[in-house]
Amino acid sequence: MKKQKWIAGVDEAGRGPLAGPVAIGVALVPLDFDWSLIPGVGDSKKVNPKNREAVFRRAQKLKKAGLLDFHVALVSERIIDRINIAQAVRKGIETCFKKLNPHPTRTHVKLDGLLTAPPAFRMQETIVKGDAKERVIGLASILAKVTRDTYMVRIARKFPEYGFEVHKGYGTRVHRACIRDKGLSSIHRVTFCRNVASLP
Repeated sequence: MKKQKWIAGVDEAGRGPLAGPVAIGVALVPLDFDWSLIPGVGDSKKVNPKNREAVFRRAQKLKKAGLLDFHVALVSERIIDRINIAQAVRKGIETCFKKLNPHPTRTHVKLDGLLTAPPAFRMQETIVKGDAKERVIGLASILAKVTRDTYMVRIARKFPEYGFEVHKGYGTRVHRACIRDKGLSSIHRVTFCRNVASLP
């Protein structure tokens, strides 16, 4: 087991919303992982919600069976406002790697977009649109998306006037109108909402 080689996929969900945390997902699978164990993996934006949730539940079962591992970190809107979104995502990635504790020299890290892993991981590659090209990144994408969406549906009960359960904090026309009418809630990203009044 100690000599096992691993692949880690890294992606985030919720970089652009006006409210709520950003979610960073890291999926860790053996190099010879059998992807037929978890069908339906792909870019979370192209997988419908029902199928995303099915993938998430399957990943939980495989994690319990010791066939893969994963962690999702939610970095709050307060931290995003304090250190900016890029630093918040980096913080989330570090949290996930500390939690999972993969071996740096036996883990090949694949990241979506412009993300980077901690420098101890020499074998890392950033792949543009990686969530659609690499299943391990797609899995991380789905895990992050489902975790964040679940959180936003739950927090919507505390702030029913904003409709978070529908738009998940993204800057839809309805959401922007709610902000102009009701002001900001405690889970809005202040730094993301400065120009809302001037938007249609």
